Parts: sequence; C-alpha cells; structure tokens
Amino acid sequence: MKFFVLIVLAVLLLSYGAGSIVCAALLGNDTDMMSLIDFKRAITDDPKGAFSSWNTNIHFCNWQGVKCSLTQRDRVEVLDLSEQSLVGQISPSLGNMSYLASLNLSRSKFSGQIPNLGRLQELMFLDLSYNSLQGSIPVTLTNCSSLRVLDLSRNLLVGEIPAEIALLSNLTRLWLPYNDLTRVIPPGLGNITSLEHIILMYNQLEGTIPDEFGKLSNMSNLLLGENKLSGRIPESVFNLSLLNQIALELNMLVGSLPSSIGDGLPNLQRLFLGGNMLEGLIPDSLGNASELQHISLSYNHGFRGQIPPSLGKLWKLNTLGLDGNSLETNDSRGWEFLDALSNCTLLEMLSLYGNLLQGVLPNSVGNLSSNLDNLVFGKNMLYGLVPSSIGNLHRLTKLGLEENNFSGPIDGWIANLASLQGLYLQHNYFTGKIPTSIGNNSQLSELFLGNNQFHGPIPSSIENLQQLLYLDLSYNNLQNHIPQEVFRVATIAQCSLSHNSLEGQIPYINNLQQLNYLDLSSNKLTGEIPATLRTCQQLQTIKMGWNFLSGSIPISLGSLNSLIVLNLSHNNLSGSIPIGLSKLQLLTQLDLSDNQLEGEVPINGVFKNSSAISLKGNWRLCGGVLDLHMPSCPTVSQRRSRWENYLLKVLVPIFGIMSLILLVYLTFFRKRMLRNQSSLPSSGERFPKVSYKDLAQATENFAESNLIGRGSCGSVYRGKLTKEHMVVAVKVFDLDMQGAAKSFVSECKALRNIRHRNLLPILTACSTVDNRGNDFKALVYEFMPNGNLDTWLHWEGDRNARNRLDLSQRMKIAVDIADALQYIHHDCESPIIHCDLKPSNILLDYDMTAHLGDFGIARFYMKSKSAAAGDSSTVGTVTVKGTIGYIAPEYAGGTFLSTSGDVYSFGIVLLEILTGKRPTDPMFCDELSIVSFVRRNFPDQMLHVLDASLVEEYQDCSRANLEEENEVHQCLLSLLKVALSCASQSPNERMNMREAATELHAINMSYIS
Repeated sequence: MKFFVLIVLAVLLLSYGAGSIVCAALLGNDTDMMSLIDFKRAITDDPKGAFSSWNTNIHFCNWQGVKCSLTQRDRVEVLDLSEQSLVGQISPSLGNMSYLASLNLSRSKFSGQIPNLGRLQELMFLDLSYNSLQGSIPVTLTNCSSLRVLDLSRNLLVGEIPAEIALLSNLTRLWLPYNDLTRVIPPGLGNITSLEHIILMYNQLEGTIPDEFGKLSNMSNLLLGENKLSGRIPESVFNLSLLNQIALELNMLVGSLPSSIGDGLPNLQRLFLGGNMLEGLIPDSLGNASELQHISLSYNHGFRGQIPPSLGKLWKLNTLGLDGNSLETNDSRGWEFLDALSNCTLLEMLSLYGNLLQGVLPNSVGNLSSNLDNLVFGKNMLYGLVPSSIGNLHRLTKLGLEENNFSGPIDGWIANLASLQGLYLQHNYFTGKIPTSIGNNSQLSELFLGNNQFHGPIPSSIENLQQLLYLDLSYNNLQNHIPQEVFRVATIAQCSLSHNSLEGQIPYINNLQQLNYLDLSSNKLTGEIPATLRTCQQLQTIKMGWNFLSGSIPISLGSLNSLIVLNLSHNNLSGSIPIGLSKLQLLTQLDLSDNQLEGEVPINGVFKNSSAISLKGNWRLCGGVLDLHMPSCPTVSQRRSRWENYLLKVLVPIFGIMSLILLVYLTFFRKRMLRNQSSLPSSGERFPKVSYKDLAQATENFAESNLIGRGSCGSVYRGKLTKEHMVVAVKVFDLDMQGAAKSFVSECKALRNIRHRNLLPILTACSTVDNRGNDFKALVYEFMPNGNLDTWLHWEGDRNARNRLDLSQRMKIAVDIADALQYIHHDCESPIIHCDLKPSNILLDYDMTAHLGDFGIARFYMKSKSAAAGDSSTVGTVTVKGTIGYIAPEYAGGTFLSTSGDVYSFGIVLLEILTGKRPTDPMFCDELSIVSFVRRNFPDQMLHVLDASLVEEYQDCSRANLEEENEVHQCLLSLLKVALSCASQSPNERMNMREAATELHAINMSYIS
C-alpha cells in the first residue's frame, strides 16, 4: 500500500507540476482529493483566482470553497465556488465525493452537460444556477435521495422535467426557471408533500397545471409564469393557506377565478395572473386576502364588470395592475373602488390602461396614497377636466392619461407634480397654453403633449428640464418662435414639434450629443437650416418639410454619418445638392422635392436608388441615374443659346397660352374634375382624391415597365403622383376576374379604420370608369422600395447579387408581422382574419420595416365567448381560401375561419424565414412537410434545417467567442420553437398572436441586449 501511495505521489508531481501537490495534501482522503484535482483540470479560465489557494502548501480541506466534515475526517462535505465566473465543464469526478452534502457552482460560465452525480447519497443542496449548462436534466439526479434543494435555473437545459423527480421525497425547493424545458409538468410533484417552492417560470412547458398541486399543503411559492400552460387553474391551489406567491402570468390559462379566492389565502402577498385568457368578474373576496401587496391581472382581455371596492381593505397593497381588460365604470357606483383605494396608504402603482372606463375622473383620485408613484388611466373613454386634486399626489413619477377625451387646461395641477419623470397626455383635447410652470418638473425625462389643442408659445422654461429625453409637442396649434432654450437641454434624444404654427428661424442647435430624431415639419419656419446640426452626430432622422426655409442645404449635413431619413421637401431651398449626402452610407430616405434646387444630381449612395429619393418640383435639376428620368445637364454652349432665345420662345407666346388654358379650364376641365369618385374614408385623416387620369399618368398608362407584380385579382404598378409628389404602388383590379370586385370591397372595408405601423399604408382608393367607359377600381398604397419578403428569401441567379438577410433583420421582420397580426386580431375595433399570410404579401420599406398587405380575402369576425383559446370564428363555414402551403390544415375540412388559421400561416412564414425553404419546396412530399422537417431535426440537429446564410452567421459567431455563439444559438432555438408552436396541427395547441408577439419581442430584446 505504501508503495502504491509513493507511485501516486510521483505521478501527481509529474502531471500537476513540480511542487504543486505535497505530502500535506495527500494525508487526507485520496478519492476526494483526486476528485478535486480532476475538477480543477476541467476549468479553462479562473478570472478571480479561486484556485490560487489550491496549491502545495495547504491541505485540500483548507482550499478556497472546500469544507470538510467534522465527523468524517478529510471527507469533503461542502464545495462552494459560487460567483467565481469559472469557465469550463463540471467534472464527473465530483460524483465520487460520497460525503458531499452541498455543491454550489452557481453564477459562473460552466458549459456542457450536468454530470452524473447520482452516487451522492448525502447531497442535500445542489445549486448550478446562472451557468450555460446544456442537455437535459439527468434522471440520475433522482438517486440523490437526500436532496432538499435543487436549483438549475438560468441555464440552457432542454427536454422534459423527469417524472422520476417525484422520488425525491425530501425535496423542499425545485428551481428550474429560465431554461428551455418542454412537455408537461410531472403530476407526481404533487406527491412530494415537503415541497415549499416550485419555480418553473420562463420555460416552454405545456399542458395543464396538475390538480395534484392542491395537495402541497406546505407550498409557499408557485411560480409558473412565461410558459405555454393551458386549461384552468385548479381551484384547490387557491386553498393552500401557506402560499406567499402565485405567479402564473404569460401563459394560456382560461376560465374565471373562484368567487372565494381570497378566503383561503391568508398569507398571499403576490398574485400575478396577467397575460392569460382569464375572464369573468374580479372576485369581491379578493379583498379578504389581507396580506396582498402586489396584484397583476393585466392583459387578460376577459375581466369585465366593475372593479370591486373590497380591494380597499388590502391595507398593505403596493401595486395594482389591471391593464388591458374590459373593466367598466358606467356610473358613480363603478367609481367606488377609487374611493376605497384611498385606504391603501402604501399603494405605489395603480394602472388601468386599456379598459372601458368612462365618464369624468372623480375628484377622489387626489385622495389616493401619498406614496403613489405610478398612475395610469391611458386608453379609456374618460372625458372632461382632470381634477385639480391630482396635484395632491406629490410623489408621482409617471402619469398616463393618454388616448382619452380629456379637455381643458392643465396649469391648475401640473406645477404640483414636482417629481414627475414621465407625463403622457397625448391624443386628448387639452386646451390653453402649455404652462410656464412645466419647468418646475425638473425631473421630467419624457414629455408627451402631442395631438391636443394647445396654443400659444412653447415656454422657455423647458430649459429647466435638464433630464429630458423625449419631447413631443406635435399636432397642436403652438405659435411664435421656437425658444432657443429648447435646444439647450443637453440630454434630449427625440424632439417633435411638427404640425404647429411655429414661425421664425430655427434656433441655434449645437452639440446635442444624444439627439437622434428632430421633426420640425409642417410649421411656418423661415431662414436657413442651421449648419451647426453637424455637431449632433447621433442624428438619424431630420424632418423639416412643409416650411418656408430658404438658402442652400448645408454642406455640413454630409458629415452626419448616422443619418437615415432626411426630409427637406416643400421649402424654398436653392443651390445645388451637397455631394456629401451621397457619401452617407445609412441614408435610405431622402426627400428634397418642391424646392428651387439646381445643378447636377449626384449618382452615388442614396441617389443610386430612385425609389428612395424624391426630387420632384426642382425644375432646374439635371443628370442623376437613369431611373430618375431627369434632363441631361446642358453644355456651356447650350446654356448660352438658351438665354439668347428666351424672349423669343417663352415670354412672347406665354400670355396667349395662359389665356387659352384659362378658357379651356372654365369650359371643359372643370366639369371633368367633378366626376364622381370614391375615396377611402378615415377617422380624422384626409386622403387625396385621384382620378383614372391621375393614375394613368402616374403609371405611364399602366406600362409594362412599371409593373411590379400580379396577383389573383389584378396587377400592381409603380407610379408617381404628380400633385402629391410621391412614389406610390397602384393596385388595379381586373374586374373580369371572378371575385375581383368583391376583393376590392373587402380590402376597402378591412383597411377603412385600421392604422398600424406594420400594416401597408394605404393612401386612397379610386372607383370610377376608365377612358373607354369601363368600370375601374384601384387602391393606392405607399411604395415599398425594398419589395416583398419573398424576393429577399428566395434569390434567383447570383446569390451575391443582393444583400442577404442576417438574423437580426429576419427577427425584426418576424416581430413586425407578429405585431401587425396581433393588432388586427386583438386590438382593432373590428378584429380581422387576414386569410392569406405569405412572404409575397409582406412588404419592406426603406429601412426594412415589414408591412402586412393584401387584405383582399380578409374576413371580419365576432369574438366568441366560448372560444377556448381566444380565437373566434366567422358566422359559417367557408371554402378554402389562401395560398397552398400556408393554409391551416383544419380549413381543408370546411371548418370555421378563425384567427388560429392566421397563426398557422404565420408559423409557416416564420419557418420559411429561418429555413429559406418554401412550404411547397419539391423536397416536401409524401409524409414530409416543412413543419415535420424542422420538428424532426429540432433541437439537436438545428443547423440541418437553417438557411445557409444563417448557418454561416452562426459559425462566424462560434469562431468569435463562446458567449456570442450561445446567444445566437439560444435565439435560433427560441425562434424555431415559436414557429413550431404556431404551426401545430391542432388549433388548440397554437399560441395566439398576442402570445407569439410577446415571445418574439422577448427573444429580440434578449438577443440585442
């Protein structure tokens, strides 16, 4: 035996480095010591020097993070190396330390799989949280029969939660949040009577909440939020008297809350049920849960009726979030809750955004807690004056009254809210002047007063708002000069003063290092554009159109390398176009139309793309790229002869021509202009009226050269409307085609009252007769310079002939379309089913923002209260509509149209975005579809299904650094999961578009952060 020890010593000295392990370290247990040495060898980076004490001079029981047993000599009982940022893998040798009772390796950068630790029969505490561990949860962990705490949160774990965990009869805490776990929650967990914490939030768990959880009498924390759980919440859960927190938010839970919910939860402090599909009344008994501090029932859209005044009994209440529901205040009784909440002296947040509250806001709002920090009544139906008592809430940092019908002045209460950081009053009918006292709100960072009826000057006291980031005073009737003081706020990032009656010169703007958005359009500003704008190097958008600005375009604008949008149209600018604008690589939208510019148009940069610029109304410009159709620039001799013949050719006949034009106008053209036409109506927005002649001229008589696409009901042409000076897309309906006229009506009806930044902006409609007396119907849209998504996903010819879409662009497009579908399904007044979602109906503007178009077969639907997943059907069955490959499978049986059908189509489109393959690709035949193709390879063979350019991007990241690779890997996994969920065969298994949009926004934010 001694000889063996000597051999081990020699080997260790050779392999570990001379002098690294001495006899003192060998006097203890050989197995534990060797396990520790193996563990250290698997570490590739030790940035905090955690292993500096693991050396020759110290017994291993005294190494940092190591603690040995007091009863079992030289046996390791605790290994705690938490928060050491260690990089590497966890050695399986730790599984040999049979007396180990506590293992904590949290908050490091461990990767790879969780090793087999099943032999650690003494292990009671295991914390591997906040790492990058992959693979599934090993079933062997369930052999650790003494385990009480299992924390694997914030890793990259996949697969299901092993049902065998139910064998851990001593478990008190099961923490698995922020992973990628799937399948159902094992019902057997309900048999572990010792369980106090079940924390499984932010995974992809499906199915229902097990009824067995109602037996866990020791439960204090049940956190299952941000999963895909469905069905009802077991009523027995609301009888677990020791519960401290219930967090089930952002799932697909349905049903109503039990009327006795507050009677069996005497210890409940936090109740988070937002972002589900719960409905019914808020139970009056909720006021009996006397320990409640935080309540969130937001964005269920199903809670209705009045807010119970019994909530006023919750004297510890801190936050109450009821946004995005159908709660009402039809009479004085409906406002009793507001009086009752004055008893909640600890209340800091009350948010009721997006409900059906109506009437005058009661004066009792000023009696709410003096601790109130956040008060939101935005997007309701409130009107009248804001009660002056609101000024009693001195600690308010956020006040949201936007999108109501409030009126009257604001100077009676605004000065008292000295702590305000965000003031949101936009889209109301407030009148009077913006009070000078606004400058007393020195902590304001966001000030939104747009779309009201304020008049008078902008107060110079805005200079006192030295923390201001966002200033929006647009769409009012503000007059006089823009105070110089506005641009002395060094922190300002976005400033919109558009659509007012401001006059005089633009003040000196200098060195605003955070300014990225400046909109001064549609005012009466005169003078020159300040050359000092060049000092604002973060500027991305400059809008100064529709003013009376003169002078030349400052050459210095060519140094704004972040500039994306520049609009100086409809002014009196003269001189030449600065060549520096052609060198701005990010500039993708330039409008210089209707000025007095002259000289040669540059041909590089943004000027290469004729659809990205507008130069109309500058009659002395020449040259440029061929697509601009500008006259050639004259030679020197041509310029001389033009002036020599000017009097002869122009001035002499001009008087006769003008007389003739006037006569013709009075006798003929005026009658033609009175021809009956129909334009698309709008709530508050004025659309231009266009005639057949206007559209024929815009498209050069619908020339083939201007054709940009054909569909089932007609053709789409690129055109230039002369009067409006804009490039448009004209959709002309072929009325000989079956259903074309009906499609025109459907699209007009669908687009009549919906407005969203991700819906294709419609400008007007035309229903008249052509020059042959035939019926003519057309829709006019904003032109999308980057075409449709289909052409970006499926190149023809040289793959390098156009830019490839990277991951961030694809993700942004997916988010944009999800937002559009969420809006038409859930947020517009009359919800709409699109019925034909596909890449060719997704249009991309100058900055690659996606817009959903073609509502030709769209259908309105009425919400069904019995719909299990919140999707509703039309009044009857229909024939299959849409495009092969994107049509939901249930439509083949003649089922009801539903929003679930759009969700399926969105899932297919998202798969197409990620794989680069159409659902009708020849490879998809027999039993193989794009969905099954991806599902078979997900997640382990994910790279086999991705588009080649995404694989290349992923591999570039993996070569760059591990952290970036993990981020891209996680992002792609998450996107594919959303796509597969949306494209589930059964409608009941699909998330709705609100959930899909929420998921995609979270993925996008996680990726870009």
